[in-house]
Amino acid sequence: MITFETVSKVYEEGTRAVDSISFTVNKGEFFVLIGPSGCGKTTTLKMMNRLIPLSGGTIFINGKKISDFNIHELRWDIGYVLQQIALFPHMTIEENIAIVPELKKWKKDKIHRRVTELLEMVGLDPDTYRYRKPSELSGGEQQRVGVIRALAADPEIILMDEPFSALDPLSREKLQNDIIHLQKTIKKTIVFVTHDMKEAMKLADRICLMNDGKIVQLGTPEELIHQPVNDFVRDFVSGASLVNSSFNLEDMMEPIHDNKPLSSPRLPINASIEEVLTLLSKHELIMIERNGEVIGYVNRQMLIRYLSESVAVGGNQNV
Repeated sequence: MITFETVSKVYEEGTRAVDSISFTVNKGEFFVLIGPSGCGKTTTLKMMNRLIPLSGGTIFINGKKISDFNIHELRWDIGYVLQQIALFPHMTIEENIAIVPELKKWKKDKIHRRVTELLEMVGLDPDTYRYRKPSELSGGEQQRVGVIRALAADPEIILMDEPFSALDPLSREKLQNDIIHLQKTIKKTIVFVTHDMKEAMKLADRICLMNDGKIVQLGTPEELIHQPVNDFVRDFVSGASLVNSSFNLEDMMEPIHDNKPLSSPRLPINASIEEVLTLLSKHELIMIERNGEVIGYVNRQMLIRYLSESVAVGGNQNV
């Protein structure tokens, strides 16, 4: 699908951002580029849609050199999601989503149907959100729109450059779960840049770990965890599973008080963090029970605090 053959990027002042890398992203694969700041991961991503020109080597998409594509058509056929959501503030949500379909001269009724389909796909009611402006949406809602805008013209390839890193931990976890569900539905080829190994482990079919412009190891999450090629890989992945492996609802919850609504949704004390996230994305508060008896509660603020503390402990080496 996407093939790099000895690709390099050297800037005029002599900085070698990418140093003769070769790899292939398979069709329908969720492929994550990761590494410390300055490792070359974002440069690698941006060379795929020619936002940054190559200094050497060749990139192919479906066997065709990217230099042989019309640059506008290349970019129209590759969805692109940024950390800075970059929705046009003066446009409605529908107008934002419709930009590329309009450039491709889709008919208005087709665009309208596509906007409806995409908003429904990410749980945003079309009648409610279609005519809103970006300023009327939360950060998480804006980023959902950023994702579906990249999908609007049904491209084969989606590039995502740290799209969730500016969000609070709860919104970030929810959107990670959303993109996993979305990928199962749309089966696109996704290339995703992050500096967070926990996020990479959760999302990726394969991970390409970079450092100093080179590929250090490329493999499945399991291969990086269990078969690290050197100490750099071992150190980089060491905190990735920290939150899930140490998650204990009893550490987070508060004891039940008389004024807490016992009618709130309930989870058992051994529930997973994914189950907690799913319920708290819909409810402000959930009750925790053991053997059918309510023993405590968890709210959104408590979960955000827990996730923030966990990331601070386990993720500092990834920044």
